[in-house]
Amino acid sequence: MLTYTYISKGKFGLKEKPIPQIKDDRDAIVKVTLASICSSDIHIKHGSVPRAVEGITVGHEMVGIVEQIGNSVKNVKVGDRVTVNVETFCGECFFCQNGFVNNCTDKNGGWALGCRIDGGQAEYVRVPFADTGLNKIPDNVSDRQALFVGDVLATGFWAARISEIKKEDTILIIGAGPTGICTLLCAMLKTPKKIIVCEKDESRIKFINEHYPNVLTVKPDECLEFVRKNSDHGGADVVLEVAGTDSTFRLAWECARPNAVVTVVALYEAHQILPLPEMYGKNLTFK
Repeated sequence: MLTYTYISKGKFGLKEKPIPQIKDDRDAIVKVTLASICSSDIHIKHGSVPRAVEGITVGHEMVGIVEQIGNSVKNVKVGDRVTVNVETFCGECFFCQNGFVNNCTDKNGGWALGCRIDGGQAEYVRVPFADTGLNKIPDNVSDRQALFVGDVLATGFWAARISEIKKEDTILIIGAGPTGICTLLCAMLKTPKKIIVCEKDESRIKFINEHYPNVLTVKPDECLEFVRKNSDHGGADVVLEVAGTDSTFRLAWECARPNAVVTVVALYEAHQILPLPEMYGKNLTFK
């Protein structure tokens, strides 16, 4: 089968590989019907994901049809349409038992697909721990509608969940790409008092204004002053940083009020440094 493969730093390429086979009774083989390119794939190409293994098939956002299942798989059957979770997990280790499945200690757990084992930018993919790694797609939901469920929508949901958003809060979301919009949708479920989205791209700003008229929008160079004017305590109560640049990381903690929560949703190409003397006394919680 044809796969899109991480060959070496800076180099991806098409490569023929055998169709994957069941290796464990908890595995499933999925025929991929639709996959997307995540910004994390680009980070792998640039060499900024140290755990990524050269030679793996990339891709962790995909949907498909179950082609084969191991003897222990109970939750899906051959022929089911499914989404594939970005993070597969054993469900048995300390981290899984405490809800931190991204830190699953199994070699096939956590972010394995498309990073440490072959992923879904291929015709077929082997999914470990299929009972927890696959979700059935309802008949009234298309593949395209379900595509983001396994990664960016789940990422946005988790980010909103751990950010401790309260109804009286003003929250700031930096970045309105696909993950930023998914984060926005999940933050809206918390019904905070006010949501501000910071974005530099005009088309994305237009999209937010058209579809979510109650959400305030601002460009990065005006963001700090805008947030201070539109919040009750000199800054946002919660900041979710979804853009992933040096400047937006700094903007995130600058726009946060003292004792706020700053949730880093993005990945970065380079190490980020906290200027502790400058931010001393803000008592921020980073997640």
